Amino acid sequence: MSASVHLTTHNLAALKSTAGTTRRNSQRVPIGSARCSVSTAETEDSSRRTAEAEARRVTLKNGGDSLDISRVLNGMWQTSGGWGAIDRNGAVEAMLRYADAGLSTFDMADHYGPAEDLYGMFINRVRRERPPELLEQIRGLTKWVPPPVKMTSNYVRENINLSRKRMDVSSLDMLQFHWWDYSNSGYLDALKHLTDLKEEGKIKTVALTNFDTERLQIILENGIPIVSNQVQHSIVDMRPQQKMAELCEATGVKLITYGTVMGGLLSEKFLDTNLSIPFAGPPLNTPSLQKYKRMVDAWGGWGQFQVLLKTLKKVASKHGVSIPTVAVKYILDQPAVAGSMVGVRLGLSEHVNDSNAVFALELDEEDVNSILEVSKKGRDLMEVIGDCGDEYRR
Repeated sequence: MSASVHLTTHNLAALKSTAGTTRRNSQRVPIGSARCSVSTAETEDSSRRTAEAEARRVTLKNGGDSLDISRVLNGMWQTSGGWGAIDRNGAVEAMLRYADAGLSTFDMADHYGPAEDLYGMFINRVRRERPPELLEQIRGLTKWVPPPVKMTSNYVRENINLSRKRMDVSSLDMLQFHWWDYSNSGYLDALKHLTDLKEEGKIKTVALTNFDTERLQIILENGIPIVSNQVQHSIVDMRPQQKMAELCEATGVKLITYGTVMGGLLSEKFLDTNLSIPFAGPPLNTPSLQKYKRMVDAWGGWGQFQVLLKTLKKVASKHGVSIPTVAVKYILDQPAVAGSMVGVRLGLSEHVNDSNAVFALELDEEDVNSILEVSKKGRDLMEVIGDCGDEYRR
């Protein structure tokens, strides 16, 4: 661009020489100026694409362990039943569409119905039908949720091998561990065995799901290389920002969030609805809608939730995006948050466009302050429920 500007300036100086030269250079000036404008537009577009690409992925680290993931993850809880019948072939086709659109990180669990099996079918399709560059971007994060029995090395190994077999991978990208009963310290034994399996190459990274701040600190003090903790986190449920985020910022552990769009409650579908009148609003006909409606009730009730939806709609309209896109972006911008989950109803409905719109969205100070003002009007769920994950241990 600078060369074009220089040449144009030189030609403008030459206008003083002769009328003929003036006529020739007067034709060149618009060409040079147009060249400069195009170059500027191309540079800005290239910068925008680069920034968006960088916003798409994040690397989780602890010591020598690292894993890069998409900042918007495809959550597969919806395959576990309760959201409609799953056609396996149709589900895999849907997974391919998400991956092709750049949404290439999938989150599942050993108890999410056929989720791990679907991932195995999917990854084999990717290996056969997609370029190696896409395969390198695919990530499969799974969870292990064992009963609180004695955690022997063989027991842990057998369960991890089962997930590896179902997902058809030699090494799990990430194993996220859940434990029901803190009074049973067997979770430390399990995590030490998982770390051994990581050293053997059976697992790439060890992580947690639904652990509270106190137990996360104990685990880190025991030398377990945790890279992330998956917790419930939304504009309604800001508990992770009270204690957990502070510890994560100090130690480098990142948060992966779920419930960020509250099963779909944070959407235009539920704006201006009154659920107190039977059959007047959209049905709460999935386990996630029912779960997060209880969170709404605990936070401030449906009336206050409508105030929040109207605020989010105003922000969404300003940026030309949807309410779920704003809800996800707001949480992604919170301290210690590496990625946010958006549930996928594979083969039943899709929201690829909404998810991808997150990466180009920038919330300004006015947006953030308006959302924060409404969020703070709700009850403090730390006082109502407790720390992260306590809703599963009450």
